[in-house]
Amino acid sequence: MKRLVLALLLLPFSAAAQKPAKPASTNAYVSGQAIYTLTQQFLAVAPKRYIGSPGHQKAEQFIRDHFKPEAAKGNFEADTFMANNTPIGALSMTNYIAKFPGKKDGIIVIASHYETNYPLKDIGFVGANDGACTTALLIALGQYLRAHPPEGYSVWLVFDDGEEALQQWSASDSLYGTKHLAAKWSANGTIQHIKTFMVADMIGDKDLNIDRDDNSTPWLLNLLTQAAKNTGHAGYIFKHDDGGIEDDHLPFKQRNVPVLDIIDLDYGPRSASAPEGYHHTAQDTIDKISAQSLQVSADLFLEMIRLINQG
Repeated sequence: MKRLVLALLLLPFSAAAQKPAKPASTNAYVSGQAIYTLTQQFLAVAPKRYIGSPGHQKAEQFIRDHFKPEAAKGNFEADTFMANNTPIGALSMTNYIAKFPGKKDGIIVIASHYETNYPLKDIGFVGANDGACTTALLIALGQYLRAHPPEGYSVWLVFDDGEEALQQWSASDSLYGTKHLAAKWSANGTIQHIKTFMVADMIGDKDLNIDRDDNSTPWLLNLLTQAAKNTGHAGYIFKHDDGGIEDDHLPFKQRNVPVLDIIDLDYGPRSASAPEGYHHTAQDTIDKISAQSLQVSADLFLEMIRLINQG
C-alpha cells in the first residue's frame, strides 16, 4: 500500500496535548462515534474487499446506498474503467464521486480508497483502519454536506479503487484509481478547477498521530497545523516526519494540484515479525481504531475545508 521514501524521525511529543475537542469554528460537526458505527457496518457487509471479489461488489453497493439523494440529483458518479496493465491482467475498477456543489468556482476533493489489499486476500485481512474507517469517514462527511451544503467551493468526495498493489508496490503497480482520475480530469479540464486534493488514509488508529508528509504541498501542511490548533487537536499531528509518502495524492501532485495526505503510518507495535505493526496484517481489526481518533480526523477535515475557503 503506502510506502515511505525517507526514514522515520521522532519528534518531541506530549501525550497530555491529545485532548479531543469539537471544532472551534463550526456550529455542527461530524460524530466520531457515528463514523465508528459506519465502519462496523461496512466491515460486516464487506470484510474482504479485494478487486474482483463478492466483497468488493458489496462494498460498492454500500457506498452507492449511502448516496442515493446525490444520485437522484445527478451528483453521484460511478467512474468505471479498465486497468489494462496490472501484473494479474486487465481488471475493471470503479471510482465513486459524490459531488456537493458550492457557491464559488472551485473544487475541494477528499479521497479515500475502499478496497483491501489483493495479495492479502487469502489471510484474515479486513483493513479496518486501512480503507474501511476512511470510507466511513467520507460517507459521514457526505451526510454532513447534505445537511450543510458548501457555502464556498464545491466539495467532491472520491471513493477510489485500486490504490493497493496487485502484486508488489511499485510506481506501476499501485494507485490505479487516482492515476486514472487524474488523467481523466486533466483531459476534460476538471483539474483546472481543483483547489486542493486531500487524502484520508489510516486515520482511525487509537494512538493517532498524523504524519508530516514531504510529498504534500507545504502551504497545506501549514494549514493543517492551523486547523489542528483551531480544533484543539495540535497534539495529534506531526510527531513523525516520514519524509515522502507514496499515496493517492501523487498522481495529482504530478499535475501541480495542491495536495495533502492526512495519514498515520505508525500503526501498532513493530517487531521483527511485524515490521509495519498492524499495517497489512490480520491484526488491522475494528478493536485497533477508536471513535475518538475518528472524531479528531473529521474535525480536521471540516476545519481544512473552512480554512481553504478563506483563501
